[in-house]
Amino acid sequence: MKKHKVYVTRAIPKEGIELLSQTCEVQVNPHDRPLTQDELFEAIADADGVIGLLSERIDGTFFNAAPKLKGYANYAVGFDNIDVEEATRRGVPVSNTPDVLTIATAEMAWALLFSVCRHIPASDKLVRNDSWKGWSPLQFIGAEVTGKTLGIVGAGRIGRAMAQMSKGFNMKVLYFSRTNKPDFEEALNAEKVELEELLIQSDFISLHTPLTPETRHMFNAESFKKMKNTAYLINTARGPVVDESALIEALKSGEIAGAGLDVYEFEPKLTPGLRELDNVVLAAHTGSATDTARSNMALLAAKNLLAMLEGGNPPTCLNPQVLKFM
Repeated sequence: MKKHKVYVTRAIPKEGIELLSQTCEVQVNPHDRPLTQDELFEAIADADGVIGLLSERIDGTFFNAAPKLKGYANYAVGFDNIDVEEATRRGVPVSNTPDVLTIATAEMAWALLFSVCRHIPASDKLVRNDSWKGWSPLQFIGAEVTGKTLGIVGAGRIGRAMAQMSKGFNMKVLYFSRTNKPDFEEALNAEKVELEELLIQSDFISLHTPLTPETRHMFNAESFKKMKNTAYLINTARGPVVDESALIEALKSGEIAGAGLDVYEFEPKLTPGLRELDNVVLAAHTGSATDTARSNMALLAAKNLLAMLEGGNPPTCLNPQVLKFM
């Protein structure tokens, strides 16, 4: 039987590639960089299936370049790069990788929180540069976490996992969400509040909301004015949820105490002025970068794509209504 042709737009953990290779002819982008649009479209011209990243726009132009496409699997939990409506119109199933990176991303949010509120990068830099003169009673004074108020914006899987981890620090948990989360409230005595109330009360605010037209620049100049000047913002969600120009001004003026970012508005480029600030920690979109999470993402993406190619039910299909027509 003729094997399906699969193209993977960037090297992913071997577990996913090995699974696909059992029944498919697999090609992987040989470069350690995103493909140009011309390179990508040439590579997928005869592909039956594609595994891709958030950096690729999956829209009508993409589908036109891959006329044989039977399925597309996103190697990410987010899918704001996919025009799901267009995929559905064309009868192409698409998928993402939820659940498998929940713990890794929640842990990353905590890593950023502690890094910024305890000045870890600045302290590390001082010691490495052989510039540290010894202990000082006023050096690198940061914020304590225990007993403080944690605000969760977007109480999905990752937001709830981060909040769950706060139990060890005896924190008060507030959350803002479109829907009530009674199990979340019961488990953590969490309180659902309006966004303005969360901004006013929280000592630490962690963003876990998807990027939609409604959440773009959800955090802006007005938001920062409502936050405590001792508060910290953590973003492991999507960069454009935050107006970075406004964030820079809030950090420079002391309107808020600091920020920890793993995602950026114009990723991978930084908004001018951001890298010069000492009260922001900048990570390289590594929220899911654990061996467990990345391997499981590769396996789930591969399982989704194989199900699409074989006429089965992909575990995490975003438009399952197209499956009945396959």
